[in-house]
Amino acid sequence: MNEKPDQKLRRPRVPGPAQYVLPELPYAYDALEPHIDAETMQLHHDVHHRGYTNAANRSLAALHDANEAGDYTAVKSLSRDLAFNLSGHVLHSIFWPNMAPAGEGAEPSAALSDQFRLDFGGLERFKAHFGAAAMSVEGSGWAVLAWAPRGQRLLVLQVEKHQNLTVQDVTPLLVLDVWEHAYYLKYRHRRDEYVRNWWHVVNWNDVSQRYGVARGHDSMEPRSEVLPEVTGAAAKRATDDES
Repeated sequence: MNEKPDQKLRRPRVPGPAQYVLPELPYAYDALEPHIDAETMQLHHDVHHRGYTNAANRSLAALHDANEAGDYTAVKSLSRDLAFNLSGHVLHSIFWPNMAPAGEGAEPSAALSDQFRLDFGGLERFKAHFGAAAMSVEGSGWAVLAWAPRGQRLLVLQVEKHQNLTVQDVTPLLVLDVWEHAYYLKYRHRRDEYVRNWWHVVNWNDVSQRYGVARGHDSMEPRSEVLPEVTGAAAKRATDDES
């Protein structure tokens, strides 16, 4: 998956690998109550996300040292650790701003709404698809809405752990963490209830902005399909968006 600006790097003062930095939450721990509780948010961000960030930096440092020494015997295990932990850092860095206090997340932009209609038949059908993906992740993982520039379309993906089943060359726009640490304190085994309630805190402003940035980076020819059941101003917006 393409890296986005959320994943800030801190350049070291001495030669060596850059350091990934844990981002601050864009709201208070209790800001997403009652849908996501403050204790879960604090543990999730301060312990779990911090752990992935630190482990990614350790893997980078170990790979740097291995390259300096010309000793590549541990490259396989270090690369595996880096993929897991850095993917965890990247996804969590998108997850936090993807949410906002209930009532503050607005609605999808006109352009994103048109794209939902083109690729899924509308927002509600997208939400049903995304929710089914989140519910059926085997074990721990994520549901991901991503922009695929070569296909010029939105995709709903499942990610196991943080990095398995990943489609390359897509840009994540909206991600939902369905590891148990994201919901177990409040919802216990009721992942379905967590997924349903999570829609109340989706920050469509953030998702729409990510969509606009991703579309701005396209280098492929736009799709030629006509939006189903879209006429007038909405059809013009979709055409303008794809041009």
